[in-house]
Amino acid sequence: MRINTNIASLNAQEANSNTNIKLNNALEKLSSGLRINKAADDASGLAIADKLRTQATSIKQGIDNGNSAITLLQIADKSMAEQSQILDTVKAKLIQANTATTSTAGRNSIASDISKLLTQLDNIAKSTNYNGTQLISSASGTSSAPALNFQVGEDAVNNKISSTAINSNTTALSLSAFTSISVMGAATAANAQSTVDAAITTLNTYRGAIGSIQNQVESAVRNLMTQETNVKAAESIIRDVDYAAESANFNKQNIIAQAGTFAMSQANQVQQNVLRLLQ
Repeated sequence: MRINTNIASLNAQEANSNTNIKLNNALEKLSSGLRINKAADDASGLAIADKLRTQATSIKQGIDNGNSAITLLQIADKSMAEQSQILDTVKAKLIQANTATTSTAGRNSIASDISKLLTQLDNIAKSTNYNGTQLISSASGTSSAPALNFQVGEDAVNNKISSTAINSNTTALSLSAFTSISVMGAATAANAQSTVDAAITTLNTYRGAIGSIQNQVESAVRNLMTQETNVKAAESIIRDVDYAAESANFNKQNIIAQAGTFAMSQANQVQQNVLRLLQ
C-alpha cells in the first residue's frame, strides 16, 4: 500500500470539481432564467438567438413607426375634415346669396363671412403639422406639403409606405379670389358654386388617399405584431431555460456533489488503514 500519493482521493477531488462546475452552471441558469448566459453555453445557439433578438427589436421599432404614422395621418384627416365642413358652409352661403330673397347688403355680409371662413381654411392648412412636419400645406399656405415616407418594418425598401403630397389651401383649391371679397352679386355667387364644388371634390380625393394609406399602415402594423410574437417565441426556445429540466439537473448534480464529498472522505479514511501495518 502507498500513502505518499492518494490516488483515490485525487480522483474523487477531480470528479467533485467537475460536478461543482456543472452545479454552478445549473444555478446560473436557474437564477437568470436563461439557458445561454455566455457563448460557451451554446456558441451557435447564441448567434441565432442574438440575430432573432435584433430582428424582434427592429420589428418593434417598425410597429412604433407605424403607430406614429397612423397618428400623423389621423391629424391630417381631421384637419381636412374641418376644412370640408368650412367648404360645406361656404357652399350653403353661396346658394343663399344666389336667391332673390337675399338683399344686396345681405350678399355683402355673406361675402364677408365667406372671406373669414376661407381665411380659417388657410389657417388650418398652415398650422397642421406633426412634430414640425407640414401635413396638408406648406407653412406659408401657398404650396403643398411634402410627400412622406414611413418605414413600417425591417426592410428600408420593401417595408416603406409612401404618402402623396397634399396641397389643401385656398391657392391650390382655386379659392384665393374669395379670401378678400367684400362685395358679391348673385352672378358671382352662382359662378363660385362650381369652384367650391371642385374644391370639395379635390379635398375628398386627398382624404380618400389618406384613408387608404392609413389602412395600409394599420395592416402592416398588425402583420408586424404577429411577426414580433413569433420571432420572440423562436428566440425564447433557444435562449430561455426549461425550469423543469434544469431543476432536475440541479438536483442530480447536487446529489452527485454530496456523494463526491463522501467519496473524498472515504478515500482519506482508507489511507489510515496503513497505520495498522505499523502497529
